[in-house]
Amino acid sequence: MASQDHLDKMQLRQNYRNLWHTDLMRTMQNDPPHCCLSFWCGPCVSYMLRKRALYNDMSRYVCCAGYMPCSGSCGESRCPEFCLATEVFLCFGNSVASTRFLLQDEFNIQTTQCDNCIIGFMFCLQQVACIFSIIAMIIGSGEIQEAAQLLSCLANMVYCTVCACMQTQHKLEMDKRDGKFGPQPMAVPPFQQMSRIDQPYPPTVGYPPAYGQYNYPPPAPAGYPPVGYPK
Repeated sequence: MASQDHLDKMQLRQNYRNLWHTDLMRTMQNDPPHCCLSFWCGPCVSYMLRKRALYNDMSRYVCCAGYMPCSGSCGESRCPEFCLATEVFLCFGNSVASTRFLLQDEFNIQTTQCDNCIIGFMFCLQQVACIFSIIAMIIGSGEIQEAAQLLSCLANMVYCTVCACMQTQHKLEMDKRDGKFGPQPMAVPPFQQMSRIDQPYPPTVGYPPAYGQYNYPPPAPAGYPPVGYPK
């Protein structure tokens, strides 16, 4: 049942209206220092971004932001800092993805087709490298073994690069949230808003509604009936 809830949530994200402040292709251009820091020290950056996504309130922390089966049963309430450090070092990929889902569900952000292609290419390349490694181990061919090593190296490089770009994308989004691209930072949401999985439609905090979302008629002048009502 929980798995079906998560699948429904993934399906719901396809209908979100807002966009990331920058896509994955432009993260290096928009913030090169943070992108390099994320590449060389990904777990540390993941720790800082998750804490910042929680508005620096670690009492809100749940393992993998509540998106994994282990969430809520790892003793997070007793020592959230230690649990988060364990998450980002032992489950780095999940920590990056969980922060991404947390921001998407909080601000109603969709992922563009370009971003989906980049992330999908990363996963496919890892699968191909794994298949080549298995074939090389079974056959014992030196040429296939070399090809498998090259593919594994390439897959690891793409993985680290895409994760660095994703984390930079998250950082820029929180910069927008915190008012670094505007005059006024956004307020901290109530605690219950940080638990996203049970909310069918998350709040669009700080984001204007999409054009045409609300189509209410203008108020009628004094002495006239409202628009759409019989006179």
